[in-house]
Amino acid sequence: MSIWRALIDLIAPRPCVMCGERLDVEEEFVCRTCLSELPRTHYDRTPYENRMAQMFWGLMPVERAAAWFYYAPATKTSQIIYDLKYHHQPDIGMVMGQQLAHEYMASGFFEGIDAIIPIPITKERQLQRGYNQSAMIARGISSETGIPVEETAVRRLHFEKSQTKLGRWERLKNVEQQFQTDDAARWHGKHILLVDDVTTTGATIIACANALHPKQHNIRFSVLTLGYTYS
Repeated sequence: MSIWRALIDLIAPRPCVMCGERLDVEEEFVCRTCLSELPRTHYDRTPYENRMAQMFWGLMPVERAAAWFYYAPATKTSQIIYDLKYHHQPDIGMVMGQQLAHEYMASGFFEGIDAIIPIPITKERQLQRGYNQSAMIARGISSETGIPVEETAVRRLHFEKSQTKLGRWERLKNVEQQFQTDDAARWHGKHILLVDDVTTTGATIIACANALHPKQHNIRFSVLTLGYTYS
């Protein structure tokens, strides 16, 4: 770490996004203590049959699925997602993606995956936010694994309404036909990793996968997110 970074930290200390305590020079966004206390799912140990993976069974050709930690609103952990999405801190996504990938590499979770596709947001939302938070997470994962990120493989056409207060089947209906790709044949025979920030019912991920997976193409999917809303 450069002397300049140490000097900047001395003049303008950086707080941990979870606890607010001052970060050490070597720490990025989340302190070591909070990082160690993340409520990890450990789904990388059972990527084929955990509770999150089961949400996708019969609805898309899923291989593996995992989330790094359990997510609940108004908790210290949720502040990672809030700052990433609403407080204009895209680098949180990059750093968290790197940390997640670093932990999951040993389990073999990324073996055989050909490309990473982040769940897209609408053009309007991207202009408003300045970036796609899922793409930032995907870039962090890519920097650790070497798997290429395909940010333009699929488009989100429109945003109907917030998913927050909808049930599982209402969410699935809400996102039907919201995604489009111009070259699904390109992914024939490929294994794609879909990346998002948080999974609740999996409706958005399923809709995105279905846009990429016309019946004539043999495409496999795995899913990876930072958070999973366990209920």
